[in-house]
Order: sequence, then structure tokens, then C-alpha cells
Amino acid sequence: MKKISLLIVLLVGLLVFTGCGTKVENVEGSLKDIMDKIYTDVYTDVPEEERPMLGDVDVLTDAPDNIEYYIGTKDIEYSEIYAREPMMGSIAYSVVLVRMKDGADIEAAKTKIAETVNPRKWICVEVAKEDVIVKNKGDLIILIMVKDEATRTKIEQGFDNL
Repeated sequence: MKKISLLIVLLVGLLVFTGCGTKVENVEGSLKDIMDKIYTDVYTDVPEEERPMLGDVDVLTDAPDNIEYYIGTKDIEYSEIYAREPMMGSIAYSVVLVRMKDGADIEAAKTKIAETVNPRKWICVEVAKEDVIVKNKGDLIILIMVKDEATRTKIEQGFDNL
């Protein structure tokens, strides 16, 4: 009887520890579609006239010479970069998605972005360094530099909910 109990305990333990090693899946879809999903609930409670006028930039197509402006570095293994920033004015606001190449070191890329991005890249405004968010889901990294804490939190939650 003790052998059977021990065998059952071992099997249950094996199943529990096997479940702990699950891999995070990559987020599928175009970066524009992913960005739109992130923003689904960000401004629902803000009147349209009070929302910032945001524009999207496919960085590699529309601004390939400005990669460092958006993510602080060119020295990571990215395949796509997509940004959402104010269309005009000095607003401390930037949200960037970076899709990494297969096999790229995601943790090293996040560290590099966090260390090199300029949270004072706008005229006369800035985001505090401790309020810069760099995180990932699979091969997708998000960089959030938004001065308003409530908006920054909603964007982060939108990314977490993907």
C-alpha cells in the first residue's frame, strides 16, 4: 500500500512540475493590429476632445534612420518596430512595439532598451526614468513612456491582456 501511495505522489508531483515549465506563446498578428488591441480600453472613459492626437509609425518603413529615437538603440535583433506617438505638441507619450527575430536574446534586448532609451526626447517634457516600462510577451517587447500614470497603467494592462 505504501508503494502505491508513493507512486501516486510521484506521478502527481511529475504532472505539477511539468506544468510549471510551459512556454510563453508569441503574440500573433500585425503590430498595428496588436497596438489597436492594446488600446481597446485605454481611452473609453476620456471624451474624444480630451484625447491626445496620436499617430502610428511603422518605424522600419517610415523612419528607418530614427530607430534610436524610438527605442534608444539599433543594437538588438529586431524584425519589426511600430510606434504610437503624438502627432504634434510637446507631450511625453510614446508606446513602441518591437518584434524580435527568432532566437534573439529577449532579456538582453529589454535591458538594452531600458538603459538607452531617452525619456527626455521631447521638447520641454519628460517621463521619469522609473516610469519607463519595458516588458515582453514571447518575442514581442513593449516600451511605454507615458507621463500620465492612469493612461500608462491602462496601456500596460492592455498589453498584459493580449
